[in-house]
Amino acid sequence: MTSHALLLPLAPGSMAGMAVTALVVVLTPGPNMMYLASRSIGQGRRAGLVSLAGTALGFIVYMLMANVGLAIVFVAVPWLFIGFKAAGVAYLGCLAWQSLRPGGAGVFEVRDLPRDSDGQLFRMGLVTNLLNPKAAIMYLTVIPQFIDPARGHRLAQGIALGLEQVIISMSVNALIVLAAGGIAVFLTRRPSWTVWQRRITGTMLGAVTLLLAREVPARARI
Repeated sequence: MTSHALLLPLAPGSMAGMAVTALVVVLTPGPNMMYLASRSIGQGRRAGLVSLAGTALGFIVYMLMANVGLAIVFVAVPWLFIGFKAAGVAYLGCLAWQSLRPGGAGVFEVRDLPRDSDGQLFRMGLVTNLLNPKAAIMYLTVIPQFIDPARGHRLAQGIALGLEQVIISMSVNALIVLAAGGIAVFLTRRPSWTVWQRRITGTMLGAVTLLLAREVPARARI
């Protein structure tokens, strides 16, 4: 093993591939985006950022599961991981239907939501991400594919890839939180755009649901 590999656990190709994958995933509408946007619009940017902190903890939980051995539970009991992903995919399908059905709501539409405390916002952000099938598949199925056994330090590689994904996801979602209010006002003044936004979002959610449904039978890796 070279000293370069010791200093840099990740190959440049793995880092670039992970960055592109993380960016595509975070830009695709899902539970996190819909929850963060709705909270930012309904309760302000601060509520959105507190919720974002909860989703960040959810990613950390998945990273620990995948890299510190807790993922062995999903490997030892495959039906548990498969059932977990199936439930998440069903949830995504419900979100797609809510956007596409007549009278449905889009990501950036203003809704009358109860005002929650910081603790509630944080916990809801955490739970939303823990139930997010995209997060589960990312950490337990996709990220292991970027780990190069020949470079050694599998734990270091897994953590580095996970941190890269968290940084990209949190940066993009923070921008969504900050811009959600302005986007909502823009769409409110243009009803026809709101309809198309719902249709596009619902279609994308439906496509992601179908793609992730194909991954449901795949087992977790460690």
